[in-house]
Parts: sequence; C-alpha cells; structure tokens
Amino acid sequence: MSRSTAGGNISEARARLLNTATRIFYTEGIHSVGIDRITAEAQVTRATLYRHFAGKEELVLAYLEQADQAIRGQVAAAVASSPSPPDQLRAVARTITDGIQSPGFRGCAFLNAAAEYFDPAHPIHQAVLAHRQWFLNTVTDLLAQTGLAPADAAGRHFVMLRDGAMAAGCLFDPKLISETFLNGVEGMLQASPEDE
Repeated sequence: MSRSTAGGNISEARARLLNTATRIFYTEGIHSVGIDRITAEAQVTRATLYRHFAGKEELVLAYLEQADQAIRGQVAAAVASSPSPPDQLRAVARTITDGIQSPGFRGCAFLNAAAEYFDPAHPIHQAVLAHRQWFLNTVTDLLAQTGLAPADAAGRHFVMLRDGAMAAGCLFDPKLISETFLNGVEGMLQASPEDE
C-alpha cells in the first residue's frame, strides 16, 4: 500500500505524483512512461516518489485505485439519482456515455492496463479483474431488480456492450457510439417485466 504523511493526510507531493502519473498513464500508456518523466513533470525528486510509493508498480496500482473509486462514486450517484431499477441502470449507462463523450477520452483505464499487464497473476492485472468483478456484480444486481432473468447473463451482456462502447468511443464518433450503447441497454431493459 502507498505511504502517506503523519496523521493520514496525503501530501501535496504525493497528490502531484499521482495526478501526473494518472494523466500520463491514461493518455500515453503505462509501459511507455518512465519514473524520470513522472518525477520531472510532477516537479519532485526520485527520493520523494520513493517516499510515497515503493516503485512504479505501486504508483500504477494507486492510479487504478483512484480510477476505481471515481467510477464507484459515479455509479453510486447515478443509482441514487433515479427512482427505479430500470432508471438506475439507464443512469449508470449515461455515466459511461458521458465519459466516452468527454474531452481527452482514451478508452477504459482498466482495459488499457489489462492490455499492458496481461499476466493474470500480476498485481495490476488482479486490480483490473477486481474492478471489473465489482462492476459486473453491480450491474447484475440492478438487472436482477428490474426482473430481467437470467440477470447474470444480462449483466455479462451489459459489460460486453460497455467494453465495446469504451473501445469504439475513442476510435469513432463518440456521440454515435454513445447512442448505439444506450440503444443496446434500452433493448435489454425492454425485455424486463418491471419496465413494461
């Protein structure tokens, strides 16, 4: 786990390191970026980096943890903003399309990381799998509440639609990809007895 300053506060230098690494990892990839570049752009020394992170792997894990927490927050807010399970699922889908249509969208941080760390035993790959399992469980639970059966198959379908939209969203017209994804989710919900 990453280190923090006394009293549990995250230092300004650690925040700069993590924000810099997040920006560069997301836009350029993880393997293509070295520690020297991150420390130079964050305006910290290597010693400062190693005071907060044991190495690049720990920095990558912190980057993915931050992305995971942001997505969990978006999903929780989407669910809380909607009165019924079908509308909650639609709201979750809209958070995905909001991301796809945002400036600088470069695909899913987790899928991108998995492509660079393909060994299933690697801690970074394991972090990707843990995030994806949480997301699958979350949408499967929402789909079960809509009455769609079998919910586990519908959950896998939703995640595959999302993965396709995230991959295509940075290759083609993001608005068209978003509309296609939302239409796919709506098609799933039309099969739900609660949404009739």
